[in-house]
Amino acid sequence: MKDTTVTEDIIYIGADDKDIRLFEGQYEVPNGMAYNSYLIKDDKNVVFDTIDKNVTKVWLENLEKALNGETVDYLIVSHLEPDHAYNIGLLVQKYPDMKIIGNAMTFTMLPNFFDMDLADKKIVVKEGDTLNIGKHTLQFFMAPMVHWPEVMVTYEQAEKILFTADGFGKFGTLDTQEDWDCEARRYYFGIVGKYGAQVQALLKKVATLDIKMICPLHGPILKENLNHYIEKYNIWSSYQPEDDGVLIACASIYGNTLLAAQKLKEILEEKGAKKVVLSDLVREDMAEVVEDAFRYDKIILAASSYNAGVFVPMQQFLHKLKERNYQNRKIGIMENGSWAPSAGKTIKNMLQEMKDITIVEPSITIQSTMKQENIEQMKKLAESMI
Repeated sequence: MKDTTVTEDIIYIGADDKDIRLFEGQYEVPNGMAYNSYLIKDDKNVVFDTIDKNVTKVWLENLEKALNGETVDYLIVSHLEPDHAYNIGLLVQKYPDMKIIGNAMTFTMLPNFFDMDLADKKIVVKEGDTLNIGKHTLQFFMAPMVHWPEVMVTYEQAEKILFTADGFGKFGTLDTQEDWDCEARRYYFGIVGKYGAQVQALLKKVATLDIKMICPLHGPILKENLNHYIEKYNIWSSYQPEDDGVLIACASIYGNTLLAAQKLKEILEEKGAKKVVLSDLVREDMAEVVEDAFRYDKIILAASSYNAGVFVPMQQFLHKLKERNYQNRKIGIMENGSWAPSAGKTIKNMLQEMKDITIVEPSITIQSTMKQENIEQMKKLAESMI
């Protein structure tokens, strides 16, 4: 059963979308998606963000039930991405006296989405500004590029709650029973991972606050063991490995490269590798493999040659790592090519564009099918990786 309790005065009014299959048109979400929205009831009633178009009806029903005939005085726009801002126009029409709170970039970008006159409705806040609404005082902190330029977070001082926009979010509906770390990690590196420096800057700001609860715009409300979640974000955003282990990411055309990767996994385990994960880039969800690439401290890239380069799934995988600032890892390479192996060289060239990457020798070259000499090379590579 999902827990949507916040506090007596702060009410959850979000909704789950169990029909969605691809979030942002690219991330598989087999357990759906939660779109969170909150209402603070006080002398002034404040809504934190609207909601995605697919769950508008449920959100409006939740809002009206929570208001119980009252009106909305303020809408805080933490993030303008359409899954949170789609219904701003609707709320303006429904509550014409409502004021919209955002930062300067919010109101620069808002006309891109809505054609409406906000001259007498907007309240522009900057770093550290506060708003008293009765028993509660809200304080605003800017979080540019976490993961859009207009993002800001809000700290409620009385009950010590941090509203974190997309920060600390995860995939899955609120009634999904699953480990937070895994789907929050996949969410983070898929969506926020490029902006580690900006996340670090935000973590430094909020480190000065006494936080009792974290309310993100996706995923569960975090109420206990907050240090665990903050520590994970610190590790992820500083691009440090989370676990001691080896990921073998394999892109095989006919299966021979995959057979070699399976043999290499066996050798690594025999030689005492703490954790070995073999992922098939052709058939598995690549976002899961990207997640594991950031999770473990070592990775082996096994790929077929293709068109004098590398098989496309490996090229796509490395591109995803690069655009997320992949760094600070040990990497082994195993290529396959029937007449002119080219995967290894292509992989090395792509790795040169990344920071603090150590290529572990020996690099292995298979010609069509695995031979005994390749197995001996695998043993040496395994020893170098452990």
